[in-house]
Amino acid sequence: MVSKIPIIAQRVRKVPRQFSWVDQRLVRERRIDHCSHAAAALYLFLITVGDAKGMSYYADESIKQRLSMDPSMLHQARENLIQTDLIAWRRPLYQVLSFDDAKTATALKQPLSLEQIFNQTLGGAP
Repeated sequence: MVSKIPIIAQRVRKVPRQFSWVDQRLVRERRIDHCSHAAAALYLFLITVGDAKGMSYYADESIKQRLSMDPSMLHQARENLIQTDLIAWRRPLYQVLSFDDAKTATALKQPLSLEQIFNQTLGGAP
């Protein structure tokens, strides 16, 4: 069995408190408003086939066939989901991201200034 190591460990998907596996914040927080139709279809597919942590190894060929997408459409859908902070992807692994730590993870992705780097290196305040 292949072990799946999360791409972003701080964002491992958890079953939401409400009754469904699809987190209602997708609509309530208007995250879906930033997704194309193809991206929404890919997201639904990924949460359906993912394991309990939101991880899956579906190959592009299988996804394109199941969702009737051409290579360009799949690429654009995947990029849309990455840019909207809904998934992480490192070939061949997809990770559906938790909504819980999105702000923290987004802050971690921001570039640091030289002052912040020196402060962290020298043990000062970030």
